Amino acid sequence: MAFKTLRTASFRNLSDTEVDIRAKDIFLVGENGQGKTNFLEALYFCSYAASFRGVRDGDVACTGEKDFSAEVKLSGSLYENILVKFEKGKKIVLIDGKQAEDRKELLEISPCIVFCHEDMEFVAGTPERRRWFFDQNQSLYDPVYLDDLRRYRKVLKSRNAVLRDGQDKSILDALDPQLATYGLRLMEKREESARRFSETFGPLYETVAGIGGIAVRYTPSWKAATLGAAMAFLEERREADLSAGISLSGPHRDRYSFTRTGADFSAKASTGQRRLLALLLRIAQACRFSEMTGRNPVLLLDDVLLELDPEKRRRLLEVMPGYDQAFYTFLPEEPYERYRKSDTLVYTVQGGQVFDQNTDRGDP
Repeated sequence: MAFKTLRTASFRNLSDTEVDIRAKDIFLVGENGQGKTNFLEALYFCSYAASFRGVRDGDVACTGEKDFSAEVKLSGSLYENILVKFEKGKKIVLIDGKQAEDRKELLEISPCIVFCHEDMEFVAGTPERRRWFFDQNQSLYDPVYLDDLRRYRKVLKSRNAVLRDGQDKSILDALDPQLATYGLRLMEKREESARRFSETFGPLYETVAGIGGIAVRYTPSWKAATLGAAMAFLEERREADLSAGISLSGPHRDRYSFTRTGADFSAKASTGQRRLLALLLRIAQACRFSEMTGRNPVLLLDDVLLELDPEKRRRLLEVMPGYDQAFYTFLPEEPYERYRKSDTLVYTVQGGQVFDQNTDRGDP
């Protein structure tokens, strides 16, 4: 699957126009703050109906507007068009003109993997951010996992309401078996996924950074492998949960860490090593997606080469995953011409307008 065109309306600072993006590689060149990342965000919005920046939908609309939309035409897909629009406080996803019942339908049509500065949070940020990454990684190719994750979160929300609001505590007797059932399903898949991910991620890091023994460690919150054991654990912790007014254990408290030969690595890693960890997480994610589905994703790479020295940049490009289409952003002073192929589309982005470098700048 690839994108043929992108049309936006009141999306960030982007002009209300349609841009031809029919190429495997597209370079977006411009100074900071001109709209390069907004362009990638619009593509991402058409893949997930959400922003990779973690903002509310209403914050995506350009200044002075409340509604916005992003629309792509597709090639190499059973579908021709995806339109995501936000109108009167409501988000609507249309696939070939038909409203989608569930946003997860997009995952089967236009999977995108974004590389951006915020990815550093997966390495140096909170446990929640690392869980988010690995949940997304699994959900890209396992819709059953996504369903179980949603069910778990729904039950967890209900359980926390009981704990917080002092409702009838007998309700917990009904909720805990559900929480344990869905939680154990998540734990089983997370453990297997972390092991498989390490098999891809470790060799990648060694190839690019020259450091071996890197792995992903998954540490579940529950020390339980059966439904009975999980139920007993919840019963044992119930008084503590009631005192805190929140569920203190479960998959929502699971942890992931990056290790080297068994010892924590990310805590001692340099800024450069952490940045490389974040980049290679995304490459490994793309590789795992292709391995599990037999399809290639679209890559959105936001200034990913800027902070790497020339040798690591060369090695990173050598291990790039298979892709149907890739969008790169560059600053004007970067040597992007080195990476340009004969069929690469190069656009200049200025003030939210996208200009073809090979045409008159006056014709966006």
